[in-house]
Amino acid sequence: MKTSPCYKLATSSCIALSILATGCQSVPATDTSISDQSASTPSQPPAVTSQQTLTEQALHIQRALASHNYAAIIDDIHPTRGVRLSMYAYVRLDSDKVFSRAQFAQYLQQSKIRFTWGDLDGAGELFIVPLPTYLDTWVDGSKFNDARITVNKFESRGNMINNINDTYPDLDVVDFYRKGSEKSNGMDWRGMRLVFDDYQGKRYLVAIVNDQWTV
Repeated sequence: MKTSPCYKLATSSCIALSILATGCQSVPATDTSISDQSASTPSQPPAVTSQQTLTEQALHIQRALASHNYAAIIDDIHPTRGVRLSMYAYVRLDSDKVFSRAQFAQYLQQSKIRFTWGDLDGAGELFIVPLPTYLDTWVDGSKFNDARITVNKFESRGNMINNINDTYPDLDVVDFYRKGSEKSNGMDWRGMRLVFDDYQGKRYLVAIVNDQWTV
């Protein structure tokens, strides 16, 4: 029996409708993960997080200095630049002592080796003591247990020029400041600035700068 053209056309249309219907059924349900992501809590800005981690590292160093656990900061010292120790706010690149990690660890143990750190302001004498004694008496991290802490912000204090921005341009500085007492008319204030530089994706300590009233 011959099949009429009309029958062929009707059959083809049914097959096409069947394929179309099957394709519509295979469309997946709407993905709800997009709406879930939009409802999540936004993270803190990178700058805020960066300052928080920097402050935490600075506090770790201050607490180690306060407890005389100086070996605890060796890993914080810059691997190639070492750490410079400055007696006063004016950093002296030509005379301030700089210690590599290995030297810092060495002279912590060899406490009989003395270094000339600089002039004692108002006394006219040189300050010549071993590294542990310098850290104990001059840096004296315990003075900053309740200090005000700021990052890359510090006002002028005393009459010593603060050249830290000129000496360490574009580096991060955490400033510890202890207010002076009424008994001494505020002149016994103390400051300590920790300077950090980035190296291979991590911050390291490059300087400990102390600050106090000078004449």
